[in-house]
Amino acid sequence: MATNLTIEAFLQAKGTVVDVRSPSEHAQGRIPGSVNLPLFSDEERAEVGTLYKKSGRRRSVQHGLELVGPRLAQMGQQLLDLSASSQGELRLHCWRGGMRSASVAWLAETLDLNVLLLEGGYKHFRRWVLQRFELSWPIRLLGGGTGCGKTDVLMALAEAGGSMVDLEDLANHRGSSFGALGQPPQPSSEQFENRLALALEQQRGREPIWVEAESAQIGRCRLPQALFKQMQQAPVVVLQRPTQERVAALVDVYGPQDIGGLLDATERLQRRLGPQRTLEATTCIRNGDLAGACRVILEYYDRCYDHELSRRPPPLATIEVAGFAPKQVAEQLLALDAA
Repeated sequence: MATNLTIEAFLQAKGTVVDVRSPSEHAQGRIPGSVNLPLFSDEERAEVGTLYKKSGRRRSVQHGLELVGPRLAQMGQQLLDLSASSQGELRLHCWRGGMRSASVAWLAETLDLNVLLLEGGYKHFRRWVLQRFELSWPIRLLGGGTGCGKTDVLMALAEAGGSMVDLEDLANHRGSSFGALGQPPQPSSEQFENRLALALEQQRGREPIWVEAESAQIGRCRLPQALFKQMQQAPVVVLQRPTQERVAALVDVYGPQDIGGLLDATERLQRRLGPQRTLEATTCIRNGDLAGACRVILEYYDRCYDHELSRRPPPLATIEVAGFAPKQVAEQLLALDAA
């Protein structure tokens, strides 16, 4: 018999998470790492739902059986394959922990597979996710102008045993007009929240939790309001790196990108850069002078950063990192934590 688990126990258990909702439901938002094994297609789900409203539960269930029946053998084989590759029991869920997950659990048990079910389904998981952002987290911000290498420092900090959450990695975006270049497609805002909640939960009990100072929106992914308020009030440590080093770092990151993408990203800044600076920057890009373009654009980003910094409490510390490798900066941050 399938075992029902609370969200905490479900997430901590081992085994493949199998989401039996429709493909569009799974695409919109899901438990990170889950595999979609839909009981119904999007069209079939709509049919069953419409029939439920018009003719009641019995008729809709009968129609659902008619749809699923011919696919039972195929679904059974898929469950066997998933079980064979899983490092624990199969963990199943649907939207509310209702008939869809119960039906697939029955099929799995018929094949002598052990199954864990999520009480309340994905709906309960989403409630748990939103509750994470209402909790108080020991956040410490890592600030510094564009090109200071904050992401690399966070990675080095984690490798050295520190605690951090990489917001830009979770959003698949570097947080500027150029931030999507070379990145995978961004998740939906819902999925970004799901990833962020689990990342925070993995750091529970550790402090401080370092995160990069970000605006409320990273690309199209918006930070949850409650968490962003905490970030605005959190102590910040500012990295200062010479412009020459910052330009070199930005050329390393964006130099391999397509010129068309660089031009589009620069032109999106025209309202803020102004026509003259936009023309100067795009001309540099067309001429292969990415360093020159970076210098022009950095003037704008530095003004924005200085404005944002002025709205926060005074920095906890300002660290000069000229010539420092990310590991060396991370060591300074860890020393600051221990002080």
